[in-house]
Amino acid sequence: MLMRLAMRQLRLYSEQPREKRREKVECNVCGGIPRFCSINLCPFFRKLLNVERLREKISRSSIYGPSPPSILVGSYGYPRVRIGALVAVDREEEVKEADNPRVWITRDMESLLAMRLSLLYGREVKPVSAARAGDKMAENMQELAMSSKPVYTELESDKRPLLRAGFLARTAPFGPVANVLQLKLTENPAVPRKIDQIAGDYDLRAADAVVELYRSGFTENEITRLMSAGVLGSKIERRLVPTEWSITAVDDILGKVLRNEVKRYPEMVRYQLHQAKALYNRVTVALIPGPWMFEVLEFWIREDRVKGPYIDAEIPMKKEIYPENVGGAYHALRLPVLEYLRGVKRQAAVITVIEIFPGWIPLGVWRFRELARRALQQEPKVFNDLEQLVKNLVDSTGRYVEKALRRSSVLSFLRKQSTLKI
Repeated sequence: MLMRLAMRQLRLYSEQPREKRREKVECNVCGGIPRFCSINLCPFFRKLLNVERLREKISRSSIYGPSPPSILVGSYGYPRVRIGALVAVDREEEVKEADNPRVWITRDMESLLAMRLSLLYGREVKPVSAARAGDKMAENMQELAMSSKPVYTELESDKRPLLRAGFLARTAPFGPVANVLQLKLTENPAVPRKIDQIAGDYDLRAADAVVELYRSGFTENEITRLMSAGVLGSKIERRLVPTEWSITAVDDILGKVLRNEVKRYPEMVRYQLHQAKALYNRVTVALIPGPWMFEVLEFWIREDRVKGPYIDAEIPMKKEIYPENVGGAYHALRLPVLEYLRGVKRQAAVITVIEIFPGWIPLGVWRFRELARRALQQEPKVFNDLEQLVKNLVDSTGRYVEKALRRSSVLSFLRKQSTLKI
């Protein structure tokens, strides 16, 4: 019974068919369809990597190199999924940064892609129960996921790796793909004592483990890796979890804990506007005096049109539902906003506008989380009232936002409350 409940909860975080907005690679060659992608065609590979050197390095049946550390658990075919490690086969000097979103946000698109496309994904199909079944490959992957430093890893394959780019909606891109027979760690991983302790606690629920790790200073990216590897939770809970699901699950679990804390604080007294732009994305966060509310408006800017808005919100006295329009980006944005409010010990009504501009390709929802963090670290613009803030929000984005704000649940709630007070 407990296992069925846990599975039902995890499936809530899958990239669900009902989500209105679906990210795709903006590539005129393959259109974002993996089976049409190859090294001979991919413009990202040709432009950014030394293809001949890459071919030579992965031409053997044995692949050897450092893992950042990084693992990837797919969702296709669940509950039998592709699992494996990402190993640097080029640009090894950058391996420490190759799985660190807080560093990625400081890079330009080309250098970030070059680093990530140099990671080979060595994978094998396993049942999700392999996390607790004594499977050797799953155990090695778990040890890798627990490490705080790069680990040299050897992959044995019976076929030449597929030379193509891997782009997914929520996770960071990766490079060549190899179906492996064996995954071995050639050195001992550096496992922090806290991670070792929690991984060995079979009575601690997975959600509680996530919160304890976060409060101990581990990043959501490190925690996501551990959840995907199936080393968190009670014995009956432990299973391999698709990485895309883990990302949103961790963001949501942490967000709900911080939300409960923030709701106990007094309301913010200033009208603040924060903004940051990078990697063909812009995030604008409006903080408004009022009870905790959160809303995301997403726009895709194209040369001939604007797609959107895609809108999701949580409002007082309204049943919380899955954000089917914005999806995992919603939870990724909410977490840094709540971190900021916890830091200033205030609650607020929040409107977040995200804009995706031409030139964008999917790098994962981490970029929304890190852009929101960057925006909130900067000095805000401050206004005297709601209407001034709304005007400046429109001026600092686009006129399409003005029209979309007429549908804002947060603004509607605040204006009704203001009328009632009068």
